[in-house]
This record gives sequence, structure tokens and C-alpha cells, in this order.
Amino acid sequence: MRIIERAGVFTTPTAPAPTRYIEHLRAPGVSVGTYSIPRRGHDDQRAHEEDEIYVVTAGAATIWADTGSARVSAGDVIYVPAGEIHHFVDISADLSLIVVFAPPHRPDPVHPREADRAA
Repeated sequence: MRIIERAGVFTTPTAPAPTRYIEHLRAPGVSVGTYSIPRRGHDDQRAHEEDEIYVVTAGAATIWADTGSARVSAGDVIYVPAGEIHHFVDISADLSLIVVFAPPHRPDPVHPREADRAA
């Protein structure tokens, strides 16, 4: 068993990055992290090769994807299948999300946003 303290807590991005991703856990079948986007921020993520689940822990935004869009806020859970283009827009309050990737997320070597790793 492992407890991940402070997962889902908003962390201000470090300039010049518009977002912040902190990986908390990596195991053979899954990885977990916190993704933070400030109010009125820009979500620059690309489609992933992994299935993805977001749990909104704070803030509000619209998630836009190939299959549609929806307004989300704290308590909402979003599933995005591997390969689907998606990003958050209209971020009206600092957005913080717990992100679960299965299988574990492989950082994009050309656009490495996943530089932070929690101990």
C-alpha cells in the first residue's frame, strides 16, 4: 500500500511552462499525477498513447475533445481514451486534476512537460 499525500493540490506552473504536471506514482500498469492549469491559462497537451482518467479536484473549465465538449468542476471524473485529442479551455478558476494513465504515461521527448516527479 502507498498513500499519496497532497495529490490533486494546485501547483503554480514554472515559467515559461503554461501548465504543471507532477508524477506521484509509477507502477507496471498505471501512473498517477497532478495536472495544474492556472485561471485563464493555456492547456498545451497533445493526445496520449495511454487511456486517461481525470478527477477534477479544484477549479472549473471546459474539456474539449474530438468527441465533444463539457463544462467540468470539482468532483467530476473524465475518461479520455488513448489517442483522442483533448484539452481544457475557458479555465475560469485554477484547475487541478488527478490524472491516472493506464498503462503508465510515457513523456513526449519533443515536448517534455512531465519534468516534475514527486518522491
